[in-house]
Amino acid sequence: MLKKRVLTVCCFSIILSLYGCNDDDDSDHVRSDLIKDTNPYSCLATANDGSNVVVGSDQVGDPAFPEPASGYRTGLKVKYSDKYMVVANTPLATKAGCDILRAGGSAIDAAIAVQAVLGLVEPQSSTIAGSAFLMYYDAKNKKVTAYDGRETAPAAATNYYLLRQDQSNANSLALVPSARRSGRSIGVPGTMKMLDMAHTEHGKLAWNKLFDNAINLAANGFKVPGRLANAIAANKANLALDKNAVQTYFKADGTAYNVGETLKNVAYAETLKKVADQGAQALYQGQIAQNIIQKAGQTVGDDSARTPITPSLMTLDDLKNYKPIKREAICSVYRSAYYVCTMPPPSSGGIAVLQTLGILENFDLAQYPPSQISNEGGIPHVMGVHLVSEAERLAYADRDKYVADTDFVALPAKGIPSLLDKNYLKQRAALINPDQSMGVATAGDFSSAVGVDKTLEHGTTQFTIVDAYGNVASVTSTVEASMGSFHMVDGFLLTNQLTDFSANPIDATGALVANRVEANKRPRSTMAPTIVFKGTQPGDFYVATGSPGGGTIIQFVVKTLVGILDWNLDAQQATSLVNFGATNSLITNVDGSNTTLNLSELVAGLQAKNHVVNQAAQSSGVSTIMQVALNNQKKYAGGVDPRREGLVLGNGAL
Repeated sequence: MLKKRVLTVCCFSIILSLYGCNDDDDSDHVRSDLIKDTNPYSCLATANDGSNVVVGSDQVGDPAFPEPASGYRTGLKVKYSDKYMVVANTPLATKAGCDILRAGGSAIDAAIAVQAVLGLVEPQSSTIAGSAFLMYYDAKNKKVTAYDGRETAPAAATNYYLLRQDQSNANSLALVPSARRSGRSIGVPGTMKMLDMAHTEHGKLAWNKLFDNAINLAANGFKVPGRLANAIAANKANLALDKNAVQTYFKADGTAYNVGETLKNVAYAETLKKVADQGAQALYQGQIAQNIIQKAGQTVGDDSARTPITPSLMTLDDLKNYKPIKREAICSVYRSAYYVCTMPPPSSGGIAVLQTLGILENFDLAQYPPSQISNEGGIPHVMGVHLVSEAERLAYADRDKYVADTDFVALPAKGIPSLLDKNYLKQRAALINPDQSMGVATAGDFSSAVGVDKTLEHGTTQFTIVDAYGNVASVTSTVEASMGSFHMVDGFLLTNQLTDFSANPIDATGALVANRVEANKRPRSTMAPTIVFKGTQPGDFYVATGSPGGGTIIQFVVKTLVGILDWNLDAQQATSLVNFGATNSLITNVDGSNTTLNLSELVAGLQAKNHVVNQAAQSSGVSTIMQVALNNQKKYAGGVDPRREGLVLGNGAL
């Protein structure tokens, strides 16, 4: 045990040096008002035997030591800290963020460090050349801001960008080898410019101090986690068309890297060094930008068959001209007790989450809590699942019909205020039959003719951060589908985010689809990073959460919020709780990933109400932080999704 403590103290001394936190540091780039944590046991995990362990050290009990990806990790308990906390879906990314907070960094500083590591160890879900939404709470000014880092279509794109090789020719050939694998799925990336904008406004540590952890891991190697190994194996055929991906994720004999084997990505380390030195602009101008355009414009694969690939029409001007957008968060009061803030369009997720809550507050959900709550959040109540699912059907109906990038397509009536109007949502709630599922809901009548689109993805992640200054960041980051477009350049993957657009711009009635492709437009998303306050305005922070999951993100976020706000679950119980809900379809989802629970009575009860139940396992990635009172002291309580490989860390060993 003594050796572990000595190692920890030494590691902390190195951290202080790396992040410019020595007492004699006179850097012009480091704030002088940093809240530094000198506790040598902060950012440590707790092994099963109760000992402290450094994440990524390969010590016994190291949570970053990989195991085959499992469907559900049982036994997770809520973790507490009193100064700061990070929850992310991989241990190494969590540690990177925690080290930044420990060195006095802000939630934004930590988010940048987390994102840099995720692009390395979780590339199937996140990339520095991707798309992200950030909800940020500035504790000093009591203000919530939404940062939009969504990718855009290139300037040359028209409505038929995803359907035709020659956009103007109705008889043109389709994209090859598929829309996703073609260059046309690759949008103008937004993540790093968005984080740069947020850092300019809210950063405390110097930008170039935020990438050291990721650079060291990329250069020296990390042990391949189970989910990454699975993603490499599952996508082998598509990755084979890209020599950079082959060289990164496959060994010289052509076999994929397996769980626990050490993978290095030197090209990524070099890219991060340039980003650290030159700023986010390094991805948008200069050699890396040229390499992105060349890769997206590739016309044949690197495989021996030289498989044809429809190229992107993205240009260097598209990269140069990309701008992240700072938007007004959309907020609504829930049950006169909570102020819920989430992401506005081009996300449809935020509106749908708030609409669902606004419908549900017309019912007394508190009388339908889960049973056996101490067992992974328990088994949901039949009526609880029924009401939530029906409310979501109504919200998805509006979402599918009306919501897209509002810089291009207007919302109906008076926009967001009309969609979130309490009287309107009360009318929608009256459509719910307590004894029978409605199956497929009809959108609200705003006398607007726009079309429908449904998208799925498996390549998104969520991380949630609270810093020592009381600031909060909830970030959902994505490559869209697992491993994105399979195009890889300079150590990072390019996404297939543009397939979130409707490929066909016309619906069955001949009307234009709201989420059609247009030049410089942002595809609709379902990402819904969310921050909740007690009361009716920002100030008393209570919950921050979010999740990956494509079209089901809305369900994962609503389940977590209802678990906390209506059923008094703690952060871990609400996160672990069985996922359930519905899009606007006949199917109601009841997550079967936790095989230790007997859900037969729940399923039978739903079927009695005419629900068609899908019990497939659902790969959410909820990351939740709550502010609670424990023994009359303020604490942060963290919960990490047992369906992924994540970790909660904060000050003191957790």
